[in-house]
Amino acid sequence: MGYFLFNFVRWGSYFDDYWYSLKSNLVEFPIHIIIVYINIYYLIPKFILRKKYWNYILSLAMMLVLVYLVRTGLNYLLVTKEIWPEAEDPAKFMELNHIIAVILGELYVIGFVTAIKIVIEWSIEKKRNEDLAKLQMSTELKYLRTQIQPHFFFNTLNNLYALTLQKSDNAPRLVIKLSDMMQYILYEVKSSKANLLEEINHINNFIDIERLRFKDKVEAELDITGTIDDVKVPPLLLLSFVENCFKHGMKGNDKLKIMMSFEMLNNEYLKFTLTNNFNPDVLSVENNGIGNENAKRRLNLLFSNNYVLDTSVEGDVYKLFLKIPVS
Repeated sequence: MGYFLFNFVRWGSYFDDYWYSLKSNLVEFPIHIIIVYINIYYLIPKFILRKKYWNYILSLAMMLVLVYLVRTGLNYLLVTKEIWPEAEDPAKFMELNHIIAVILGELYVIGFVTAIKIVIEWSIEKKRNEDLAKLQMSTELKYLRTQIQPHFFFNTLNNLYALTLQKSDNAPRLVIKLSDMMQYILYEVKSSKANLLEEINHINNFIDIERLRFKDKVEAELDITGTIDDVKVPPLLLLSFVENCFKHGMKGNDKLKIMMSFEMLNNEYLKFTLTNNFNPDVLSVENNGIGNENAKRRLNLLFSNNYVLDTSVEGDVYKLFLKIPVS
């Protein structure tokens, strides 16, 4: 309707004859609509999308010739005998200049509306791809988030079974710790961000369970610098690094020493450092820290290049440094 009114005013003003402009546009606009939809929903899908460009050009040319004949004939019968008012002889048609003028006008309409259609389709497709990418990333993140070592739960249950056989006083404590961990994983971690204090508490529960398993073979220290009360981090991300300490540090070692530190940098980034000893005679440098691949994948999905993850080995000590943006 907007385009019709624009054309009506434009040509009415040009010829100083609004009645003629109204009648001619009423004749021509249905033709515009027909050829535009034929082009968008038939010619482009049938030829352009299948890369049959010459077939498209030939079909479009044939359609434009037919449009010229129909449009000119209808204008002559229904609107005016002067079908080309701006020419020296308005009654003449089938002249090259008139054919070119009419065809260029139709090409303008086809190009104008097709461009609108392409932009709309591009916007819809872009939004669909973005939604799909978000869904895929969300699905992958959920999958990666659940990849806590299954052997941890099996080992804990086996340890619990042994403690119950011994009627140990540590059995109820182990049940509570395991219950807290499972409740946190299954029910409390549902969003893409978790409170850092809750994550630290979850890590401490994990270490306490491992302490019950390995008794006095585990030493762990925690240091916090700055205010972290309202800091949010990806859930269960840091735990994977701590799991890695036990996975590799306990092999061939009499004692595992873990040191963790959390520090806020300018209220924008969280610096997390983690060190643990390991036995170089049992584990090669290349093998130590393999469990971090899962976390690296999550970091790439969540922060792209806006994070730092460095690992190093000094003698029998494995060091990890992580800096991530926090909200």
